[in-house]
Amino acid sequence: MSRDQNGTWEMEANDNFEGYMKALDIDFATRKIAIHLHQTKIIDQNGDDFKTKTQSTFRNYDVDFTVGVEFDEHTKGLDGRHVKSLVTWDGDALVCVQKGEKANRGWKQWIEGGKLYLELTCGDQVCHQVFKKK
Repeated sequence: MSRDQNGTWEMEANDNFEGYMKALDIDFATRKIAIHLHQTKIIDQNGDDFKTKTQSTFRNYDVDFTVGVEFDEHTKGLDGRHVKSLVTWDGDALVCVQKGEKANRGWKQWIEGGKLYLELTCGDQVCHQVFKKK
């Protein structure tokens, strides 16, 4: 595994995204559109500083962070909540804990075998996404 996550990544798998969105209380119509979208992630990493963009034909979401520094995050392109987020390294994986009104919310992201893996968690729901480098 590698800590270098720089690049443009195109989604090739998105398992249990609808379950994850239900746990976030995202409405039915939005969920039905979102599960069919193809996402692209653009990650600009400079050491522990990250600028990330998640793009689709429906909504885009940008978040910038520094590993180890808690920040206020407005999940505007997702569920519109305000959370306190803290991203740390667990080996070569980034782990984010998002504190707010939803319990057990966050994500884990890592590179393995030339692919980017992302696990999104909310409550008891886990979405598994896989991206290939463009």
